[in-house]
Amino acid sequence: MTGVRTDTDFMRRALELAGRAEALGEVPVGALVVQGERIIGEGWNQPITLKDPTAHAEILALRAAAAELGDYRLGGTTLYVTLEPCPMCAAALVHARVARLVYGAWDPRQGAAGSAFNLVTSRELNHRIDCFGGVLADECGAALKRFFSSRR
Repeated sequence: MTGVRTDTDFMRRALELAGRAEALGEVPVGALVVQGERIIGEGWNQPITLKDPTAHAEILALRAAAAELGDYRLGGTTLYVTLEPCPMCAAALVHARVARLVYGAWDPRQGAAGSAFNLVTSRELNHRIDCFGGVLADECGAALKRFFSSRR
């Protein structure tokens, strides 16, 4: 690939990671952390596989990025995720000092980046994240709908 990668390019990678979660029987959510043009951490939902309630895609991507950088503070990075983060993940993003959040589908039931709650831009917290939702929203939402309709 030549040229500068876009939010859409990175979200396509997040969708690929969501496919890994789905292959494991997990809710298909994928996430990656980018610094500049470089992917420094990736994750996909694995709470069932890892028997860990915190093993959401965002948390695993943050852990991988922190290990790559040797620091838990991830200032200047962007996290891409296929579904709006839940409160746990949104709080982790704030604590990690992620600069920017880009997500695909909105989560009106438990989304914490503007839908049900808004932790990422709260003035009550010591860090705010530049947030942009709706990138490849149709594709991200379709993956989730397919997954849940196959289980009903």
